[in-house]
Amino acid sequence: MALDQKTIADFAQEALPEPDLFLVSVHVSDTPVRPKVTILADGDQGITIQQCAKISRRVSKRIEEVYGEDMEYSIEVSSPGVDYPLTEARQFAKNVGRNIKITLAGGAEKVGVLQEVLEDGILFAEEVKQKHKVSLQEPVKVPYLDIVKAQIVISFK
Repeated sequence: MALDQKTIADFAQEALPEPDLFLVSVHVSDTPVRPKVTILADGDQGITIQQCAKISRRVSKRIEEVYGEDMEYSIEVSSPGVDYPLTEARQFAKNVGRNIKITLAGGAEKVGVLQEVLEDGILFAEEVKQKHKVSLQEPVKVPYLDIVKAQIVISFK
């Protein structure tokens, strides 16, 4: 019996050790031999290695209970890297004040500061470069539905 993505996602949701933690993504490879379970989790204040290990142990225990001890698979639980796109409202919330790059439905890319998280979108102040200076425009509301991709901009200044 193959590992079911929805079932594993349910196991992962149940396995979160603290209420401020949330799932970013759960993926089960469709390889019939030794499938790989990849769980990305985060927290409003970040996530620790110990919390990731606890999620891994809890999900592994549930897999054994439901699929049997002979089920061969690998499991990886981690936090999304800083280069991983923001996909959840809670990820946006924990990055308020940071520079982000958003790609809009029409294909336009904008860089600016994530000012605030709203119920149905974000307040975004776009960066404008004028005569070797960078300034911010007035914040505008950008609905989540219009955002195709959002990523943190890493600055080494």
